[in-house]
Amino acid sequence: MEVADGVDSQSKIQQRRMRRVGLLYDERMCKHSTPDGGQHPENPDRIKVIWNKLQAAAIPQRCVILGAKEAEDKHILSVHSKNHVNLIKNISSKQFDSRRNRVASKFNSIYFNEGSSEAAYLAAGSAIEVTERVAKGELDSAVAIIRPPGHHAEQDEAMGFCLYNNVAIAARFLLDEKPELGINKILIVDWDVHHGNGTQKMFWKDPRVLFFSVHRHEFGSFYPATDDGFYTMIGEGPGAGYNINVPWENGRCGDADYFAVWDHILVPVAKEFNPDLIIVSAGFDAAAGDPLGGCRVTPYGYAVMLKKLMDFAHGKIVLALEGGYNLESVANSVLACVEVLLEDDPIHGSSEAYPFESTWSVIQAVRQKLSSFWPSLADELPDKLTNKKAPPAAYILTSSSDSEEEDYEAPNAISKHLEEVLQDVIEPLSKLKINESIQDHAASNSNTWRSELSKVDVWYATFGSNLWLKRFLCYVEGGQVEGMKKPYLGSGDKTPPKEIMWKTFPHRLFFGREFTHTWGPGGVAFLNPKSNIQDKTYMCLYRITLEQFNDVLVQENVASFATSSPLFDLAALNSVTSEEPHSLQVHTELKRCWYGNVVYLGKESNIPILTMTCTQSDMEGFKSGELAVCAPAKNYANSIVRGLVEGKQLSQEAAMAYIQEASTKPL
Repeated sequence: MEVADGVDSQSKIQQRRMRRVGLLYDERMCKHSTPDGGQHPENPDRIKVIWNKLQAAAIPQRCVILGAKEAEDKHILSVHSKNHVNLIKNISSKQFDSRRNRVASKFNSIYFNEGSSEAAYLAAGSAIEVTERVAKGELDSAVAIIRPPGHHAEQDEAMGFCLYNNVAIAARFLLDEKPELGINKILIVDWDVHHGNGTQKMFWKDPRVLFFSVHRHEFGSFYPATDDGFYTMIGEGPGAGYNINVPWENGRCGDADYFAVWDHILVPVAKEFNPDLIIVSAGFDAAAGDPLGGCRVTPYGYAVMLKKLMDFAHGKIVLALEGGYNLESVANSVLACVEVLLEDDPIHGSSEAYPFESTWSVIQAVRQKLSSFWPSLADELPDKLTNKKAPPAAYILTSSSDSEEEDYEAPNAISKHLEEVLQDVIEPLSKLKINESIQDHAASNSNTWRSELSKVDVWYATFGSNLWLKRFLCYVEGGQVEGMKKPYLGSGDKTPPKEIMWKTFPHRLFFGREFTHTWGPGGVAFLNPKSNIQDKTYMCLYRITLEQFNDVLVQENVASFATSSPLFDLAALNSVTSEEPHSLQVHTELKRCWYGNVVYLGKESNIPILTMTCTQSDMEGFKSGELAVCAPAKNYANSIVRGLVEGKQLSQEAAMAYIQEASTKPL
């Protein structure tokens, strides 16, 4: 199937050698799906729509069609542990029928079914197949339309929809098993919107692999929510300098931001590294319209990025599918990339926009950090260049238009079924996992602590959208209110608060961050953990049980934790209330979460008053500008106003002025 569409002796196709592009797709990888048939972002339709789009454009007829092959254990074991390989190999067998879901629940955002093992082996084996064919010179380039994805999978752990690390397995196969092919240096470019944590760790000390990842990071608050994706993580020992992270500080990054990173980091370094082969961890969840990514890359943007990479390694490039959850976006983006590999003229587009100011800041930080390893990064970028920047993603509190939010959703509409899936499955724009509901949490082996904590009352002091009782009840009873983009699951104990009261406290209210999955673009409320007699914040106190407080803490942070124990137990309560009001970071897994700091504010009726806010280190980040200070979106602000008005604390005008002052007053 290597015949081009039509033959024109005057065409450009005959003016240059036709490139041999491999294309691999196998429906057997669609057997991996949710065990109950429920909807999920990472589903078989992802690869089906890609293949259908390519067929509609008559692409397969112009490519070399390759057959999928299962990977051998010995090749998978080059990057994964024996225990992990044994688990993935057997998880779909009958012996796991009764406990497959329980095993999956122990991992971060993972599901298994009867087809998972076969799909995982086919995905890894297919990555090896296309990579070896390109390395041998049988193909100029290739695209592997595979699933499940792989770049989050670590040596001994499946996570983030990934079972085996397909790209890492393929790269290690060439480097260790096929030295005769002359592939001694491999550039892995991970443009998935999430950090490729698994791939990074697998080549952390290996100078044969230059790992480059550009991703949303937001100082560790975006999935996979660790510090691993920060620009200071550059590799170790002989691999120092061969790990490059470009961590976006905000969403909404588009073509101009990615082009700037290519031109001022990736391309200069690639020239120095001079790879023998390039593998792209080709996630398309940074595409405009993707429900998990929140970025704005167009098919044209992906085409340009790929075209720039074709200048290296004699064009020996392999694309292995990773993420991408808007079916229209992922199909159009893959089509644009295949057309580039076939050396069609790039699709029409525009790159007239400028990068965000935060993009230039990150680029300069990365260049400075790595300049001692890559001389091409040593020069300062001229002000004339970096002054060309897009305005920050600011949201005006008094605006009566929802155009900012509509613009954020991007031109490709999100399908209704995907929105429903996101409400039930995962919130990657926040922290870690949410594939286990609060109800499951309550039903797990946690009856002992729940029974114990249900007997203890606390006052939960709220200062943001939870000032509105109806909004707060979403954390207790479940559901959502006007303006929220997703529902909450509620607490294990859905009993309403026993009492409600209002107080003011000498702490500074402000708004930070730039986007949440619950409210969309705009800042959310934070409280300075340290008190100041000159500050005054209105707070609504809800008398709830310590068990319910833990469930609220989970939903505020979407943290990954052991379900057999609470995040904030009696020992933590005793510790935080043992002295004058102060704060306590309640759990190590909440160290990078936005509301992982429980602050003790004193007592009312001999019942401790607790709130949750940012850590003191994050507070310093907000003050320095390292973390974004941002006015709230209209719907979020309205929830605060409704709380203050319905609670008879302020008039509507006074409430708006209160929020406006908190939004604009310097920290």
